[in-house]
Amino acid sequence: MKYTSIMVRFGELSTKGKNKKDFIRMLADNIRHALKEYPELTYDVLYDHIYVNLNDLDYEPIVNILKDISGIQALSLVVKIASDIEVIKNTALELIKQEKGRTFKVTCKRGNKRFPIVSDDIIRMVAPVILKNTNLKVDVHQPDIKLSIEVRDEGTYVFTKTILASGGYPIGVAGKVMMMLSGGIDSPVASYLLMKRGVILECIHFASPPYTSEAVIDKLKDILKQLNKFQYSIKLHIVPFTKIQTKIYEVSDESYAITIMRRMMYRLAEKLADKHKCLAVANGESIGQVASQTLDSMRVIEEVVKIPVIRPVCVLDKLEIIKIAKQIKTYEISIRPFEDCCTIFAPKNPKTKPRLHEVEFFEKKFDYESLIDEAIANVNTITIS
Repeated sequence: MKYTSIMVRFGELSTKGKNKKDFIRMLADNIRHALKEYPELTYDVLYDHIYVNLNDLDYEPIVNILKDISGIQALSLVVKIASDIEVIKNTALELIKQEKGRTFKVTCKRGNKRFPIVSDDIIRMVAPVILKNTNLKVDVHQPDIKLSIEVRDEGTYVFTKTILASGGYPIGVAGKVMMMLSGGIDSPVASYLLMKRGVILECIHFASPPYTSEAVIDKLKDILKQLNKFQYSIKLHIVPFTKIQTKIYEVSDESYAITIMRRMMYRLAEKLADKHKCLAVANGESIGQVASQTLDSMRVIEEVVKIPVIRPVCVLDKLEIIKIAKQIKTYEISIRPFEDCCTIFAPKNPKTKPRLHEVEFFEKKFDYESLIDEAIANVNTITIS
């Protein structure tokens, strides 16, 4: 028996109360865009579920796309039929015969209260048909096969397969953030976690040619192409950072260079965020991972901006971050041996507890504001989609 539709389940989105309709509308738009290569599909957008009607198409490639869309908790492969008890019994039997296992359980929800048979009675009428016509046994606690029946206003849905998806909120419902993208392992994972919360990303990268290779930009493009599964179009702002970086090393003690460098990056990120109407700056910092990511360093570095700073991976250890990177397929790209400006210019003995007054002493030695304005004026923006 062929599945007629994919039932899209909302999960966390179901808690949104008065905003739920707006969230569902945005999720439906995201689904349509993600599946634009399949014009044969049709959609039923309802308050409790969205149905993607297959119209005889193979469900597997469509499920593979849907499970990566933020806001979808799970996907059920369903057969839609008329709300008639004989049709329900016959469909249930035919569908369960396709499954492998020794035990089964039937569940039923009767959303259409006009249907004359209550849920428990539907189960009592369907289960004996399966027992009589198969070798399956009932197990209500840990069945091999769970057959579900949902009687709704628009028809009845029968299914045995439910696939977990990414969860979270639809892209776009939580505003826009400027992500500091380095090309390492952490920031792509932080990007993914933000997108799962419905956040649209624009990315900023600090390039220091000739010290950094053009291959780093190619690496970033490949990372963002992988993240296009979750957000179909991502802007990447490439900021020329060489002048600022070399000036920092001219005027400051080497141990303070990374702290001042990060403060300049934050200033640039905030200016670009304001310009592009982003509500916050985000990055892939994890507490204590490097010298600039101790709490003392974070406090001194973040002091230069008023905009909120979000750190999605701040409490994850490296192994946890790598696990997610492999899951979203950015890990192999991130470990390519092309270094960014923070790595190349990393001091031998950086301060882990920098003092604000000492940082400000070094910063007063050069006109960083004019260098920041020059860098912003020369930003190169590309769109990855």
